[in-house]
Amino acid sequence: MREFEHATVMDQAEALAISIGHALDLAIRVNGWAVLAVSGSRSPIPMFERLRYRPVRWEAVTVTLVDERVVPPDDPDSNGRLVRAHLLREAAASAAFVPLIADAAEVADPERAVARLNRSYRQPDVIVLGMGEDGHTGSLFPDAPELQTALSDPRPGYLVTHPTNAPHVRVTLNMAAILAAERTFLAIAGEVKGKVLDRARQGPTPALPVSIVVANQRHGFDIFRA
Repeated sequence: MREFEHATVMDQAEALAISIGHALDLAIRVNGWAVLAVSGSRSPIPMFERLRYRPVRWEAVTVTLVDERVVPPDDPDSNGRLVRAHLLREAAASAAFVPLIADAAEVADPERAVARLNRSYRQPDVIVLGMGEDGHTGSLFPDAPELQTALSDPRPGYLVTHPTNAPHVRVTLNMAAILAAERTFLAIAGEVKGKVLDRARQGPTPALPVSIVVANQRHGFDIFRA
């Protein structure tokens, strides 16, 4: 595990985009392709807007999401909409994209989306995580009734979660999938999240799901702070 401190969010975004680009290049050289799973919310936007210009063989990359809100694909809260608007442009426009919620039928029945995703599951080579002030990562929320299943299922894949203190039902990668990635990046910004991460590094606990990622990562794992 490596940790990098950045003076500003923009410095962090630039360094993260460069590192993700290098990780994708390596995966493509080894496998001939790469699967990149990114997190949503607005925090990754500066990184997306730099990554999309990186000289990666984007035609060999499949982009998907770590997690998604169960909303229509064109909803302002959709992580897929954010990725299409800010990442899948310029050089990155040639990447393939696998949304977690594809249509209205999957909004009405998110288990249908999970079945589709797990039927054709491809393990992401590179995963980019964020973290909430409650210690959640992806949509593995400490208050979600499905958290224990998400943490204990040994089969990498997706599941539905119902956080009680966050809007929308979610579809998310489980912990096995997050830990199976060859390269994982965790990006956080601000003093509050910094203190949460410091607590998470003291030991794994379901009360801070990100702590389980930190404690159990088996491959390349980098933390980018700003």
